[in-house]
Amino acid sequence: MAPVATTETLETTLQRCQDLGMRVSRQRRYILELLWDTQEHLSAREIYDRLNALGKPIGHTSVYQNLEALAANGIVECVERADGRLYGHISTPHSHVHCLDTKQIIDIQIELPPDLLAQIESDTGVKICAYKIDFFGSKRL
Repeated sequence: MAPVATTETLETTLQRCQDLGMRVSRQRRYILELLWDTQEHLSAREIYDRLNALGKPIGHTSVYQNLEALAANGIVECVERADGRLYGHISTPHSHVHCLDTKQIIDIQIELPPDLLAQIESDTGVKICAYKIDFFGSKRL
């Protein structure tokens, strides 16, 4: 298990937005900068609070609308949880470790053995084209 290494920089992400025809507004740039700087999974509320604390004024509605647009276009990741949505900077397929103590989500790269994928395909009749695995656990002391 290895941490996810992303080759996508903030600059390439901003360019990808433009290539998709998305306007890169000041607010959208603030959100993307924060996600790339922190490399954490944050709620819309946390993004709103942190940006305003940094002196980057943005409204609640603007945060929610921008996050929805960015997630819908595959620019950022949206993780659905029982307590709400969290957004992260890595949009390529990857897996997660969820710490039940800290509520932290850690991005990891998992590669399943080809024979296991072949068995799953054989058992289900479905050709696997991508996958992600979610692990849940507590911090070891």
